[in-house]
Amino acid sequence: MRRTVRGDVVARGDVAYDQARKVWNGMVDRHPAAIVYCAGPDDVVAAVNFARSRSLLVAVRAGGHNIGGASVCNDGLVIDLSRMKQIEVDPDKRTARAQAGLNLGEFDAATQTYGLATTMGVNGDTGIAGLTLGGGFGKLGRKYGLSCDNLVSAEVVTADGRLLRTSATEHSDLFWAIRGGGGNFGIVTSFEYRLFPVGPVLLAGSIAHPYERAHDAMRFYQAFASTAADELSLDAALATTPSGERVFSISACYVGPIDEGERILKPLREYGAPIQDQIAPRSYVEIQSAGDAIFPRGRRYYWKAQFLRELSSAAIDTLLAGYASAPAESLLVLQHVGGAIARIPVEATPYANRDALYDCFPIAIWDDPVEDAMRIRWARELWDAMRPFSTGGVYANNLGEEGTERVEAAYGENYARLLALKTKYDPTNFFRLNQNIAPAAQATRGRDPRA
Repeated sequence: MRRTVRGDVVARGDVAYDQARKVWNGMVDRHPAAIVYCAGPDDVVAAVNFARSRSLLVAVRAGGHNIGGASVCNDGLVIDLSRMKQIEVDPDKRTARAQAGLNLGEFDAATQTYGLATTMGVNGDTGIAGLTLGGGFGKLGRKYGLSCDNLVSAEVVTADGRLLRTSATEHSDLFWAIRGGGGNFGIVTSFEYRLFPVGPVLLAGSIAHPYERAHDAMRFYQAFASTAADELSLDAALATTPSGERVFSISACYVGPIDEGERILKPLREYGAPIQDQIAPRSYVEIQSAGDAIFPRGRRYYWKAQFLRELSSAAIDTLLAGYASAPAESLLVLQHVGGAIARIPVEATPYANRDALYDCFPIAIWDDPVEDAMRIRWARELWDAMRPFSTGGVYANNLGEEGTERVEAAYGENYARLLALKTKYDPTNFFRLNQNIAPAAQATRGRDPRA
């Protein structure tokens, strides 16, 4: 391997091995045979050909944020893109071509130099690659659509070692598949995005209500969010403050003039008697990094997600009852979607759950492995209690190792087309450590085909 690539190769026994095999979620403890840090697309091609010729299991890693740890494997080869960080911004065409190793913070910093941005997640440490391939939520999504909706072109290394440029006019079927279909179809080495004038300062921040008034505050939130303008993003959470106080928190971001945002957010800020109001003009880069301190690398994480169309009174009661028994530092997140996302036709990209208004998921965060079972049980029980209120869909980027039926729930009516394209571009399921769509010959309903 070292003779075939320009980048570094770290193998078992090397001093750097233990650090190199780590990913964002500290629960994941896997031991690959080697990690290759690709220096460019040629290295990716070489690594794919090397692994295929030796029948090696392959994991692809950029940001390493998949909750189930799909970006690292036991005994196989990790193809790491994290050192591929070139980015070219064209302020006249309002586009950016970015290599797959960039994280959101790096991408946003580069585009904001020109007062431009595109939809890019909520945690600066997340990789742009996995985010975009699975859809791509973010503060700009309700105004401009998902990350994948704003993809103009991409370069993809396929399972047979070809480097293909994809767009609406070049390998258009593959281009369709990678805009939400995950890492099933190849390794994307670079992305070209459409950009929009954003910031550099927006009105954003959080407002919190005490837990004893959370039911009424959540009812107000439901009414306010369901009629919100596209420019307004209103994520929410049941959370615990550092002092141990439970609260209902709303995180607002208005993508437009500050004075207009002040007017639109006035009813939210005047409702009830909030115990905290941190809404203020902030740089877009600061807004994008707000979640970094909550989700640092190396802690233990577990979540399970589902989409909701509304927050009924019964759904709110269920959420509050479930969160009442939440272990310390746990969250219950409601990610606000809809807006422009909902107006794009379902068949335009693999992302199928465009009619949802909230992505709802309990998040367990902890450090002690002894607590693993208890923390996971809490999240699963709350997820299960919310199933009666679910659309039945799920966001692909929030899937862990949950099996074929849950992958089908992510893609709905688009699953059959994805299955046909998987069979065309990766008939042996070479790329299977992902939210896997097994090719037709291997597909088995209800069973995880990645083993």
